[in-house]
Amino acid sequence: MSKYELIIYWSKEDDAFVVEVPELPGCMADGATYEEAVANAQTVIREWVETAKAIGRPIPQPKGRLMYA
Repeated sequence: MSKYELIIYWSKEDDAFVVEVPELPGCMADGATYEEAVANAQTVIREWVETAKAIGRPIPQPKGRLMYA
């Protein structure tokens, strides 16, 4: 499990839970249930980090709780 902050909310428009990972630009996932959305986010985070490594981009260190949330 990653230590990046997750912002999770229900999207009525998408009829799904949406998870945003603010420390990783463009990293987000969704799922029909809260648990599925979080599991999908963990997969997407792993893939985001793997891709960043492969193309030589810096990988932000998890900061934990952000103050604006």
